[in-house]
Amino acid sequence: MSAPLYQLKAEFFKTLGHPVRIRVLELLSEREHAVSEMLLEVGVEAAHLSQQLAVLRRANLVVPRREGSAVYYSLANPQVAELLRVARSLLSGVLTGQAELLADLKAAEPDTTPPTRRRRSS
Repeated sequence: MSAPLYQLKAEFFKTLGHPVRIRVLELLSEREHAVSEMLLEVGVEAAHLSQQLAVLRRANLVVPRREGSAVYYSLANPQVAELLRVARSLLSGVLTGQAELLADLKAAEPDTTPPTRRRRSS
């Protein structure tokens, strides 16, 4: 019997649960990149990037292409780019809501300035 869909989804999102992997997918959402280019953009050591690319390959999220001694990666499916765009939109909404909540909380704070330091209204 195969795993339930919710389990597969959980595994999928675990795969996405690493900042380096997300950064790599964001770069590849723009265009194909050579590993050497990604090293500069992502800012991690080659061995670490290689490990993260292997995780993404096993999950069938990226595909490699060899050209001479260079290896290039691209997204296996353009819907990955769409998923990242949706995630950005969701996060933007959450952060906007949190900023509004913080502003409301600050506006509702009682004035704790000592009476001698409060400004007088004219």
